[in-house]
Amino acid sequence: MPPPLAPENGDRPAGLSLRRLAPLLILAIAIGLFFAFGLHHHYSFEWLRQNRAELVDFVARSWFLAALVYVTVYAGTTTLSLPWCSLLTLVGGFLFGPVLGTVLSVLAATAGAFLLFTIAKMALGDPLRARARRSVKSGVFRRMEAGFQENALSYLLFLRLVPIFPFFVVNLLPAFLGVSPRVYLVGTLLGIIPGTLVFSVVGAGLGKIFESGESFSLDSVLSPEIIAGLAALALLSMIPVAYKLWRKRAA
Repeated sequence: MPPPLAPENGDRPAGLSLRRLAPLLILAIAIGLFFAFGLHHHYSFEWLRQNRAELVDFVARSWFLAALVYVTVYAGTTTLSLPWCSLLTLVGGFLFGPVLGTVLSVLAATAGAFLLFTIAKMALGDPLRARARRSVKSGVFRRMEAGFQENALSYLLFLRLVPIFPFFVVNLLPAFLGVSPRVYLVGTLLGIIPGTLVFSVVGAGLGKIFESGESFSLDSVLSPEIIAGLAALALLSMIPVAYKLWRKRAA
């Protein structure tokens, strides 16, 4: 009887040990403490309206410290998958202007998303991928995994640019499909720039809205024209995928 074949590198068992799950447990505890201490009450337009003078003064007096605090809060919010990243992007435009606000928001969101990706990949992504590869339908999973990895950057850009996919879902999905950290980092950094710029520009005009007493909602930011523009950019990001398919069929 021939000896059993040695498993591939990607097929080696990876158990869901406590050491692997510890970072996820820490994130869960942090989320619980966040709501237990009522910090979520600060994530609202009403809180921003009431404290805008103090915040603007803080930025004027200690620009670097204010930027550091903003990036830390934004990155932490992204890592914990809290649903206020769009609001924080508006705040960045309001406090730092559209250009600098965009830069700070992109850096913070990318850092937080990359940290979450790394934790998810180490804690669950690798073990679940190993189990899926050994399952009955491993062939289907391998083909899906290989297809995503072959065009990972294009798919990531598409998912980032289209504003219908929840941010935390796009943060986690690549971790379960074996996307390399470098591709994930580049795809996230480039893919969130257009949408972030839109929110930062709108956020830069919040001062006038607050002074006039007008009502405002996040839904008003993504107008049909903005959505169409982002969708067009997303389609452009899929050109390399379409070209590869055309080459294969032509061959």
